[in-house]
Amino acid sequence: MYNQRYHEGNIGDHRFLVTGGAGFIGASIVEYLLQHNAGMVRVLDDFCTGSMDNIKDYLHHPCFELIAGDIRNLDTCKRAVKGMSYVSHQAALGSVPRSINDPIATNEINSGGFLNMLIAARDAGIKKLVYASSSSVYGDHTGTPQAEDIIGKPLSPYAVSKYTNELYAENFSRVYRFHTIGLRYFNVFGPRQNPAGAYAAVIPLFIQAALNNEVAFIDGDGDQSRDFTFIENVVQANIKAMLVNTIARHEVMNIACGQQTTLNQLWKVVCKIVGINLSAHYREERQGDVKHSLASIQKAYSNLGYQPEVSLQHGLKLTVDWYKAAFKAKL
Repeated sequence: MYNQRYHEGNIGDHRFLVTGGAGFIGASIVEYLLQHNAGMVRVLDDFCTGSMDNIKDYLHHPCFELIAGDIRNLDTCKRAVKGMSYVSHQAALGSVPRSINDPIATNEINSGGFLNMLIAARDAGIKKLVYASSSSVYGDHTGTPQAEDIIGKPLSPYAVSKYTNELYAENFSRVYRFHTIGLRYFNVFGPRQNPAGAYAAVIPLFIQAALNNEVAFIDGDGDQSRDFTFIENVVQANIKAMLVNTIARHEVMNIACGQQTTLNQLWKVVCKIVGINLSAHYREERQGDVKHSLASIQKAYSNLGYQPEVSLQHGLKLTVDWYKAAFKAKL
């Protein structure tokens, strides 16, 4: 998948732990690392949202290892980081609506599990831990583009959990000199993203509806906007963040494309790619959703050399093609 190299030199001497490595984003990071001959890639996943299908091609790879376990267990986290050089922490319970329905699980996994990983990585002498934060941290802050130093009040338990991650990481940097990097993802999409279930993201739902020639449902009036970000751009940011040597403290950076698209516009683009002409159906606005989202990516560019390689349009085409192939394979 990856025609671009997002690192310099040989990573054959490095050992990487990817938590949540059976998930959509985590498995994409695993794929990149193994394609570029990482010395070892270990996955820690409890499969509550991840899928064995995402990593089945690597199970017999000589440099791949799987630990089936839960980040809520500190001993499991300590076992997972043993002997590793870097940690890519992608494990989390996603979805704003799910967090509103079950804030306890969201807190236990996203906040408590993250603290366990910080402690385990610190005690193991890990070189760097890069973790997934979220644009949901911006909350009710209405200014755009959103820059890292100004945020609002969180609008959901999920947003609270991700902001808690940032506070813990900043504190560990100050108190223990264990420096980490947080990446605030903006609406990531791409191959492997699951369209099934009550908490599926909007793009796989739109693509599934379009391929089945069915109408899509939009919560609200469809004028809410997002900065949709193709998975390869997110992988680029994670690889660069882990391996860059110029950041000597905790930092948080937006990872996005810097492009604003409404849900109404998104549905039209998906329909055009698939070759259909259908109107969407509208439902009640979802509680806890941010109205508009647009990232400033200047900080990631300055600190990491991050530049999104794949546009929304091209990413949607790649994703539609992947889903077409996946649907055919199931027939």
